[in-house]
Amino acid sequence: MTVLVNSETRVVVQGITGREGSFHTRAMLSYGTKILAGVTPGKGGATVEGVPVYDNVMEAVRKHPELNTSIIFVPSRFASDAVYEAIDAGLDLIVVITEGIPVHETMKFVRYAKINGVTIIGPNCPGVISPGESKVGIMPGHVFSKGRVGIVSRSGTLTYEIAYAMTKAGIGQSTCIGIGGDPVPGTSFIDALEMFREDDGTDAVVLIGEIGGDMEERAARYIVEQGYEKPVVAYVAGRTAPPGKRMGHAGAIISMGVGDAASKIKVLREVGVEVAELPSQIPSLLMKVLKK
Repeated sequence: MTVLVNSETRVVVQGITGREGSFHTRAMLSYGTKILAGVTPGKGGATVEGVPVYDNVMEAVRKHPELNTSIIFVPSRFASDAVYEAIDAGLDLIVVITEGIPVHETMKFVRYAKINGVTIIGPNCPGVISPGESKVGIMPGHVFSKGRVGIVSRSGTLTYEIAYAMTKAGIGQSTCIGIGGDPVPGTSFIDALEMFREDDGTDAVVLIGEIGGDMEERAARYIVEQGYEKPVVAYVAGRTAPPGKRMGHAGAIISMGVGDAASKIKVLREVGVEVAELPSQIPSLLMKVLKK
């Protein structure tokens, strides 16, 4: 089994006619993702890589009622409207690739999605991939391999690096979720851990964190308080980051003594999570915990 996306996932690409949208549509189709429609206002009637384009999501859903997922490549000033449109069209999963969306806008559409039972991945994320089944995102599909270890990550590039190291070591992945590096993500570490907990096809989880916020600390409390049965290994980026300076992501900032890598690593280890010193150590840690 997998979580979030699989061979039954049917995708509409919002912003399909733009440079990023068309490029990644081609890559997703090449991977085997089932993209049935695209949306760009004013471009209805066009096609991109053989995919029909509509003026809005509701029209796309009327033409293709099996659609259940959207991926958004819409520029930041229009991205919130695109999310609301996808929610109101009744889709189950929305992957928001767009970065630079104001935090207050993200907070509003994340709450609206929760009220409507819709899952949001992102914003400012690489997406989701269940190797061998479906890729709804911008990640390089060739570094992933089908297997039984889930990955949830705040960093796109570290996801790719660690997945590739796992693949080379013969450790495949069930689903990899890039939750994004913004301060307010639609899906948290705890949300993802809960999904993997319920998935019979996932035996262990890799958690890839970074400085900023307290999402890793909250995940650690969840693991111990809920008696999380599946082994978790982790890597936390940003050990040498200076306080008060944003590093890479909008959410990656150490402020008022909170959010540094050392505190995150400490609390994770205190609840029994094996934490790697280097990304390349993740495969050996997985082999260790899976033998227990």
